[in-house]
Amino acid sequence: MILAGDIGGTKTVLALLDRQADGTLSCLQEQTFASGEFQTFEEILDLFLSDSPAVTSACFGIAGPVVNQRCQTTNLPWLLDGEQLKARLGTERVKLLNDLEAMAIGMLHLQEQDFIELNPDAEPQTGNIAVIAAGTGLGEAMLHWDGENYHPIATEGGHCDFAPQNPQQDQLLTYLRGRYPAHVSCERVLSGIGFSNIYDFLVQIRFAPPCPAVPAAANASGVDRNALISRLGVDGEDPLCRETVRLFVELYGAEAGNLALKAFATGGVFIGGGIGPKIRSVLESGEFIQAFAAKGRFQPMLAKLSVKLALNPRTPLLGAMHYFAAQ
Repeated sequence: MILAGDIGGTKTVLALLDRQADGTLSCLQEQTFASGEFQTFEEILDLFLSDSPAVTSACFGIAGPVVNQRCQTTNLPWLLDGEQLKARLGTERVKLLNDLEAMAIGMLHLQEQDFIELNPDAEPQTGNIAVIAAGTGLGEAMLHWDGENYHPIATEGGHCDFAPQNPQQDQLLTYLRGRYPAHVSCERVLSGIGFSNIYDFLVQIRFAPPCPAVPAAANASGVDRNALISRLGVDGEDPLCRETVRLFVELYGAEAGNLALKAFATGGVFIGGGIGPKIRSVLESGEFIQAFAAKGRFQPMLAKLSVKLALNPRTPLLGAMHYFAAQ
């Protein structure tokens, strides 16, 4: 029995699977939990496994850095320890992966219909693949191609420095330094909270009047401010929200291009995470690819790379499912 998990700052998804005689996996049970409602991961595990058969292997993709099979989650007060989980589950086959490492593996198991190609000039090539995902945070990973197989490489690239590329972005960086004086990372703009940060910046520079529907502060009246700004921007219902989403997409494209260069991703780029499908129409508008390829002397190379938006929200879970199944 295989236990797989996708552990994120917003939700945790667990699944139990059985391997069939032909090697395929059959999902016996799957459940989603609101991560913030639990003090520890073990509480969720106890609920999920209360009436389940013995687990023979377990793999978890976790939103946070995994060092020596231990992970302090980035956006939750949870500490996951591989050795403790081995004792709890009664098996030595336990693996903790960074969530983007799991997502990268999962990308290799998606169907063609799970992707949307964002680059109309893409030319199929073989080589390393970059994986980037904006959601509760910003995750980045790589798939190294050794000539025969892909090998996932975890990173914490989402916490690298935010680098502006034009005068408006210069102003945004100055604004963010006031809000985050210790360090302005890419995650501050390319994540859920990024919509609020960009929106508040545009209010300060008086790009347009504040949207009456958007609360002045986060969590006001129980409204998900980031989701509201995003929706109003995608639908074009408010000028300030529309510019927020446009700038978000411009920044997303630029950082995806940065990662493609760092990974030398001739095999292309996969975009995961929960935000991408929600802003799909804006990602397809062309501004994302324009910012992605705007890398000076390397523009011709990036302009031909495949950039695919993944629509399957279970991608990290699929990666965790297949980690041991492939061994």
